[in-house]
Amino acid sequence: MTQSLEGLTAPVFTLSDEQGDLVSLEDYKGKSYVILYFYPKDQTPGCTTEACDFRDRHSDFEELNAVILGVSPDSAESHGKFIDKHGLPFRLLVDENHEAAEAYGVWKLKKNFGREYMGIERSTFLIDPTGTVVKEWRKVSVKGHVEEALETLKELTD
Repeated sequence: MTQSLEGLTAPVFTLSDEQGDLVSLEDYKGKSYVILYFYPKDQTPGCTTEACDFRDRHSDFEELNAVILGVSPDSAESHGKFIDKHGLPFRLLVDENHEAAEAYGVWKLKKNFGREYMGIERSTFLIDPTGTVVKEWRKVSVKGHVEEALETLKELTD
């Protein structure tokens, strides 16, 4: 069982984005909310749906002073292609060594068709401007998830 991070200071990380630029959680401290979402793999059906749902509501998150950051173990090149293909208006971070995924407790043993392997458990963390995790969603089901995250953010910012 993974310990909840709600109410705790979000684990700090610095990862490169699709352009090779370094992005740190500290960059947003005191400035904005962060929607930090971990997903298994670029260009797969569930991950594409989730990314496009975040894309479609991006301006709503921006209006509430929130930045969206997607994280997966894919390369910068893979992220760049994913962004270009689907017109994603937010950064995707490269976590090839799964340091951030491990810090957030989302690097898990997964089973698929009898095969066991390590991978990302789809999860989202809402981090406030003080750097505190105010809400977490683990084992995310894609359908309706972005709406739920947006509603939670609206409640916090009212």
